[in-house]
Amino acid sequence: MAFLSIIRRWALREHLSIREIARRTKLSRNTIRKYLRCGAVEPEFRVAERPSKLDPFAIKLSGWLKTEAGKSRNQRRTSKQLHDDLVKLGYTESYGRVAAFARVWRADWQREQQTTGRGTFVTLVFQPGEAFQFDWREVFAILGGERAKTAGGAYHAVAQPGIFAAGLSTANP
Repeated sequence: MAFLSIIRRWALREHLSIREIARRTKLSRNTIRKYLRCGAVEPEFRVAERPSKLDPFAIKLSGWLKTEAGKSRNQRRTSKQLHDDLVKLGYTESYGRVAAFARVWRADWQREQQTTGRGTFVTLVFQPGEAFQFDWREVFAILGGERAKTAGGAYHAVAQPGIFAAGLSTANP
């Protein structure tokens, strides 16, 4: 909104009177004077902090949302269901306030988890011995002049890799 720039242009370039600017903008002359005196580009409005009727239930609702976040999508309660549960506890306001609270809470929670967005890298950190990878193999080898099929595998632990043989077969495949 370039409202202040319009007022300044009319006053400084086109030399319109404050009364004429007030008539065109439908603002009071005092407001026009105030805008011309201040150096701000756009007016700033301060919104006073007001208590919400949801405040007494905010801790309870946050706890429910945290519990629901750990469940699978099909098992979660909807914001409408959470609102119905709050009504049973004595909440008298609309569903919209509960839905807005839930949206803000989920956005904050996702930011804390840092798992939102595409391309997020999650480092996999394991203590030694916690994670294993197993690769099964069949290998043909010549043992004692005969072709033999060996079955074996390799396991890789985080701490230390190892190889073992599971069996030996001298049958020709």
